[in-house]
Formats: sequence, C-alpha cells, structure tokens
Amino acid sequence: MPGQGHKVDGQPTFVLHAYPFRETSLIVEAFARDFGRVALLARGARRPRSALRGVLMAFQPLEIAWAGKNEIKTIIKAEWQGGQPLLSGKALFCGYYLNELLLDLLPREDAHARLFSVYADTLRRFADGPKESDIRLFERAFLQELGYGLTLKHDARGRPIDPALYYAYEIERGPVRLRRSEHTGGQASEIGGKTLIDLDAGDFSDPRSLLEAKQLMRTMIAHYRGGKGLETRKIFLELQEP
Repeated sequence: MPGQGHKVDGQPTFVLHAYPFRETSLIVEAFARDFGRVALLARGARRPRSALRGVLMAFQPLEIAWAGKNEIKTIIKAEWQGGQPLLSGKALFCGYYLNELLLDLLPREDAHARLFSVYADTLRRFADGPKESDIRLFERAFLQELGYGLTLKHDARGRPIDPALYYAYEIERGPVRLRRSEHTGGQASEIGGKTLIDLDAGDFSDPRSLLEAKQLMRTMIAHYRGGKGLETRKIFLELQEP
C-alpha cells in the first residue's frame, strides 16, 4: 500500500469514527484523500492537555501526519483546516449516513481521491441545508467509485433508455424493459425511464424521479451490504415515531 511503513505528512483527511483505546488514547477510522480508509492511533488524545484533543472532529477537514508499519498507524500531528461549518440537526444526521456507508463498504487503504472530493463537497452543501438530491448524487458517485456503477444510459439489451417506458432494475444486468402489462407500480425495483435519464444527468427537479432514485439507491446499497440494515436509518425512523 502507498506509504506502508513510511511517514505520511499533511494528508487531507476526514474522521469517520473514533472510539476509546486503553485509558487515554483513541482509535480513529479516517478517510484520507490518497490512502482511502485508514485506522489511526491517536495516542494520549483523551488527556486534557493533548494537542489532539478537540481536533479529531468528524465532518471537519483535517491535515494529518502519521507513521507506522502495522495496520493501525500512529498519528504524529493533526491540524484543523477550517472552512467547513459545524453540522447540526438534519445535516448532522445526513453526515452520519455518509460515514456509515464509507465505514461499511469502502475497503481499507484503497485510494479514492475523486470520492474524497465528492464527500467534502457534499458536507459543504449539507451545511447550507441538506437536500435529498445531495444524498442521491453522493450515493451515485459512491457506487461508481466502488465499481458498482449504475447502468443508466441503456437497458440490459443495449437499447437507449426510453423516458416513456418502465424498467425492472436487475443489479447484475441493469434495466430490463417492462411490458405495459408487467408494470404494477408497486415494486421497489421498478423505475421509470425518465428517472434513469434524470439520475444520469443529476437532475432531480421531478419529484417522481427523486422518489424512484431513492428507492433504487436503497435497493442497491442493501444488496451490497448483504441486506444489513443501516443504523442511521433505524435511528431516523425511531425519531419519527410519535
């Protein structure tokens, strides 16, 4: 892996998750621009006078230096880069959703510089008020980066997507054209041709396209997570209960 056994200086990084280690330290799961998802030891970070205390915040752009030969590298220095407003409310919840996807599906030490940029841009948009379209665009980029990209321009037989038709989206094949009699409107895997075209263009001005894109993304992500439920979605549903 890049930097294996060497010191890494000033690497643009976001903290995805941190948990206590021994009495005074933290293990930090981080997303680094040139190294992907990495595990880092923040030695003594929980001590009151530690230079790392209060710096290793989620959703904030950091520059981190680390070193080590083992799977868990040791942080040498971490500096906050600023420019990202703190997330709160729904924006914070949406940020945790992105982090859960990265923690669960992003391989360790597999660089994804483009996805890193999309993640940073999405957090900035969340700070202005999260929109569902922001989440859909991140999910699309996320799946594409992991090699699970959606087939959106043509159907499983290579024919251009027809905006007037409906399709059954088969994960290993792509969109399969449905006959009029086969379209029930009640299946999560059914999706309009217009939605596929809009998703490809990143255009969610049509509420139906936004809803159907959400259903498709939910199906795709559940498939690649082996059907395991998302903790953030579970918490969100609990908060919606009267």
